[in-house]
Amino acid sequence: MDKQQPLSYWIKAYNEGKFDSKDTKVQIEAGWYDWFCKDSSLTNKTKKMGNIIKQIKPGGKVDLETSYVWFKNNCPLNGPLYDDFRIADIETNNTLILVQIDCVWNDTKYTVYERLDGFDKPVLKTNSSRDLVKWLNKGWNK
Repeated sequence: MDKQQPLSYWIKAYNEGKFDSKDTKVQIEAGWYDWFCKDSSLTNKTKKMGNIIKQIKPGGKVDLETSYVWFKNNCPLNGPLYDDFRIADIETNNTLILVQIDCVWNDTKYTVYERLDGFDKPVLKTNSSRDLVKWLNKGWNK
């Protein structure tokens, strides 16, 4: 990922199909930073997580103009691979929100950590992508 693109741009590009290619360079442009799976798997993983990310709206926990998304396919020392996406600040590159998907150590499909809580404990655990999107679209104090 050479240059971070605002999440608003990413969502527009995703909706236009710009990340549908299996070309690794396209997937890196989509936000892939690190992976242990086959390169050819990245497109489907982008689509799976992108279908959640594209539903993020202005006014929630994520500023669509000052944040960007990046993806990681994690390889724990013990256990199967799992994916996550991270929302980070464009200016500082600080990760703000981390969403783990199907991590073997979590008892739910989606487990969310956030910077305001120091990434110490989950702030949301759910099996519903709908609940995840609702949480992301709700302001911090609501």
